[in-house]
Amino acid sequence: MVNKNRMNRAAAAMAAAALMSVAVPAATAEAADATPRIDLKVLVVDDGGSSVGAITAQLKDTGVPYTRVDLASAGRPVINAAFLADTVDGRPRAKYQGVVLPNENPFGEGSAEMAALTAYETTYGIRQVDAYTWAHPGVGLEYTDNGGYSGQLDGTQAAVTAAGKAGPFGYLGGQVAFEDNSAMVPESYGFMGKPRTGYTSYLDAPVTGGRASLVGEYTHDGRSELVVTFGYNQYQQQFRLLARGIVEWLTQGVHLGQERSYFAVHVDDVFAPDARWSKELNCTPGDYACAGGEGKESTIRMTAADAQYAAQWQTSKNFKLDMLFNAGAGEEWKAENGGTDAMTAQLVADRAKFRWMNHTYTHPFLGCVQDTSTSPWTCTKNAQGATNWMSRAEISAQIRDNNNWAASKGITLDRSELVTGEHSGLKTLPQQPQDNPNLAGALADNGVKWAGSDNSREPDQRAVGAALTVPRHPMNVYYNTGTNAEMADEYNWIYTSRADGGSGICEDNPATSTCLPAPLNTSTGYLDHIVPAEARTAMRHVLANDPRPHYVHQSNLAEDRTLYPVLNQVLDTYRALYAPSAPIVNQSMKDTGVELQRRAAWNKALADGKVTAYKIGKDVVVKAPSGVAAPVTAPNGTKKQLLLGTADFGTAYAGTRSAWTAPEVLQSQVTLKLL
Repeated sequence: MVNKNRMNRAAAAMAAAALMSVAVPAATAEAADATPRIDLKVLVVDDGGSSVGAITAQLKDTGVPYTRVDLASAGRPVINAAFLADTVDGRPRAKYQGVVLPNENPFGEGSAEMAALTAYETTYGIRQVDAYTWAHPGVGLEYTDNGGYSGQLDGTQAAVTAAGKAGPFGYLGGQVAFEDNSAMVPESYGFMGKPRTGYTSYLDAPVTGGRASLVGEYTHDGRSELVVTFGYNQYQQQFRLLARGIVEWLTQGVHLGQERSYFAVHVDDVFAPDARWSKELNCTPGDYACAGGEGKESTIRMTAADAQYAAQWQTSKNFKLDMLFNAGAGEEWKAENGGTDAMTAQLVADRAKFRWMNHTYTHPFLGCVQDTSTSPWTCTKNAQGATNWMSRAEISAQIRDNNNWAASKGITLDRSELVTGEHSGLKTLPQQPQDNPNLAGALADNGVKWAGSDNSREPDQRAVGAALTVPRHPMNVYYNTGTNAEMADEYNWIYTSRADGGSGICEDNPATSTCLPAPLNTSTGYLDHIVPAEARTAMRHVLANDPRPHYVHQSNLAEDRTLYPVLNQVLDTYRALYAPSAPIVNQSMKDTGVELQRRAAWNKALADGKVTAYKIGKDVVVKAPSGVAAPVTAPNGTKKQLLLGTADFGTAYAGTRSAWTAPEVLQSQVTLKLL
């Protein structure tokens, strides 16, 4: 602690001497306008800690350009005047609009690098984030023994202050609860200090005798630091809630990149029955790998009452589900059950209340012809040793017939979207290491441009002929269970050790799964353990600017209606944490595909060094390669320069305006006018 105080004093003492080295260069006196150019890029000084890593992940995930300096690298650049600023076309240029440091001075006592940064920030009005430090006067806080606290923060109920709501964290509802997922594992540690002169608290929490700060702005010596006094990683909810505001504060509300809170839920296999898990066999009769399951098959399928409930639930939660349907499988069920189908009739009657998507007519496997005589299955071969594939005509018929059935029922859908049964036709490792070569042609035959894929297998978007994939997150609400007890039983089988009666999968794959310490109570385990865990996972996606949809199955809307507790927890938690200005974005798969496509093009342009963006006074200029839209966030009131006149820029979200934007006709760059 004493060393950190000495470091702060030394840095301040050297600031005046370093100031001359980064002051406005002499050449700018000849410029008609000496207003500096501030490049829209963030400097990240990385010590390898999780807190800097979390902020870096936020920048990356939202499309904000940054330069990372690894303090552990012997070949890293020296942070000096030339590294931070120069002159372009006779105008002084600040190369970075904000600086992220591990703490208030990570370079060591008497560091010339810290002095150079201090002078740079003062000269150009650049802000600094101290990713994680302790409470002490050097950052504008009293020591913790003077009305503060230091220690474990698990479960701490922090709150955004009035200044925080009026400032960078106005998109939050007010409460920021620190995670406490396990009583056995410490998850957060930090310091809470009382503010001194120059410090404005943005997030505080109760301490003995009042409240003390966890996040705040320290303004001193012509500089501003955002001081964070607790440790975190990129996955913890408390960081994700604050991440947007940290970036908005750092960039003073003007930056490349944008963020939304996305959540969409695909319900697969609508109209079709799903096979049921057997508690006795610990497998799913009807599945080729379920030994002894012959003659014990049972299915789960929604009823008319389940369909009515789905529509009512949507209204009550102001959230629309995507119904991915297999009309032919429904027709087969109807023929086998007396020729009537009240559930389908109900869903068709309520068709305008849902979003609909093609899931193929009868849900066949669209890849290679499978040999299921052994487990795992294999692809069959012809006499010449080549793989046997489902034909283009058969795949095309599955897509076309489902579309035609929907049209006959008055169901509106976007024919450019498709999710095949089990994501089949796409490569399935290890048995089918390539796409069915007939798939791309069949997609083109039917105008399919967006094909759903499994994010757990393929998290990146890729081309399938002229179409692009849209990765979907699987939810841990199993397709082959209709009741809470069945869910808990199958979960136990997967996640308990052999000694506890489980499959031992978790023991065999410790890198990807963790065994439960004991089996869940099948009467209470689903609601008490699985639902909170799955809701946390989904919330991490929602809070990480991840547009990928989640998928479940129609069986999860039947019987015990196992899906709703998870969705209720996600939606209710989110809406309690966020202000109405930052609603959940529930968009179509096509829109998600476009978003991922734009992100890929933007990230490539950044990696190739082909983006130029800067602010000069009230003007923001963005130049990107032709055909590449740029994500930009700016304050309310920002205008976009048109060929003639201006127009309001972007869409309102979370207290700012943002959009993917490109030059208008006959323009070579985007120019924004700040209010």
